[in-house]
Amino acid sequence: MDRQRVIRVLNSLTGLILTVGIAFAIVIILILFLSKEPATAIYYFFVGPFTKAYYLGNMLNQSIGLMFTGLGIAVAFKSSTFNLGGEGQAYAGAVVTTVILLALPLMPGIVGGTAALVGAVAIGALLAGFSGFFKMRWGTDQLISSFLISAAVILIVNYLVTGPLDDPTNSMLTTARIAKQYQLLQIFKPSKLDISIVFAAAIAIGTYFFMQRTHWGYEMRMCGVNREFSKYAGINVGKYFLIPMAISGGFHGLAGGVAVMGTYYRCLKGVTAGLGWNGIAVALIAKNNPIAVIPAALFFAYLDAGAKAAMLHSDVTFELAKIAQAMIFFLVTAQALYGIFNFKKKVTT
Repeated sequence: MDRQRVIRVLNSLTGLILTVGIAFAIVIILILFLSKEPATAIYYFFVGPFTKAYYLGNMLNQSIGLMFTGLGIAVAFKSSTFNLGGEGQAYAGAVVTTVILLALPLMPGIVGGTAALVGAVAIGALLAGFSGFFKMRWGTDQLISSFLISAAVILIVNYLVTGPLDDPTNSMLTTARIAKQYQLLQIFKPSKLDISIVFAAAIAIGTYFFMQRTHWGYEMRMCGVNREFSKYAGINVGKYFLIPMAISGGFHGLAGGVAVMGTYYRCLKGVTAGLGWNGIAVALIAKNNPIAVIPAALFFAYLDAGAKAAMLHSDVTFELAKIAQAMIFFLVTAQALYGIFNFKKKVTT
């Protein structure tokens, strides 16, 4: 790594730390003004996730889905494609996983589980791939097409979960429970943390090497920096509207499948709500670096766990916790977006 690159990384890291510090300061000010027991609320907001093994494990477990969706967005953004359909893709992955596992109740876990996750990846890749294909063939805006497809898919999955797939023995809006052999191994009881966190981290590292060390990854990055230059260099830029979107959708579908097999063991209505949008913020914080997605996802999971701990142990309300989270998300993602747009400006000039 050359000296200039080191300086850029350090400057970026310094800016991110400063932004997070300002965001946390605003959270503290909000709690001081709106809470009758601010010391307790502040303590549990920042330290609460580490006070019990249950809290810590669930925080780590929540980061798993964020790693997958963050990777999906990072791959798309790095290639200068845009996927706003992560919500629908993850939700579709969850329901397809559930349907496959419920249809194979006696299959060995490794066989049925693999088939279900392949199905989840496939449906996510297909849904996102539509947007990539439309862009490649007709120049359709990916932001609009991916969002609209996702909105339609969410309604379809809601119908399936509350209609044909609904479990009449359960008072919740949910499907039946998947068989025991398909439930991922828990590694930090009594929390829900399961073995998939190891796979998520390994996939993030593998994605980094794919983007940095393979021919496809190089061409995707080149198209992300300057598509016109890539075209004149002989790269088939059209297919790099489709391939990054399909990969992005596959990661989102995998997030939904893992949520079913590792945490919920069924597909509830809205089971992946917020996962796709939070994945965008995770990717922005990570500056679209697949390895940096890991700490970014842990950071977002920590914020949510801290808000929940503060609500449980103090007078902090749900609304105040969400305001505090939103403030942090806004400042951190704004800082990340500024860095991206500043980089684009330097490239074009």
